[in-house]
Amino acid sequence: MQENQEKDGWWVYMLRCADGSLYTGVTTDPQRRLAQHNGERAGGARYTRCRRPVALVWQESGHDRSSAHRREAALKRLPRNRKLALVNT
Repeated sequence: MQENQEKDGWWVYMLRCADGSLYTGVTTDPQRRLAQHNGERAGGARYTRCRRPVALVWQESGHDRSSAHRREAALKRLPRNRKLALVNT
C-alpha cells in the first residue's frame, strides 16, 4: 500500500457541497475519496455528510504527504473569494 501511495503521490482537492460551501482535503485517490464523501463508499468527512451531494471542482497533484498537508492548510486559510478564483481557473 505504501509503495502505491508513493508512486501515485498525494492530491489536494476541493469539493463544492450542495449548500455552496467549499471543502478542502488531501488524498492519494481523488475518485475514491469523492465516492466516500458522497456516501457511495464507507468513509468521508463528517462535514460533507449533511451537505451531499458534493462535486469535485479542483484538484492538484504532485505532492508528497507532507507537502499535500501544508498546501491543504494554506488553502484553508484563504478567504472564500480567493478559493473561488482558484476553482475557476
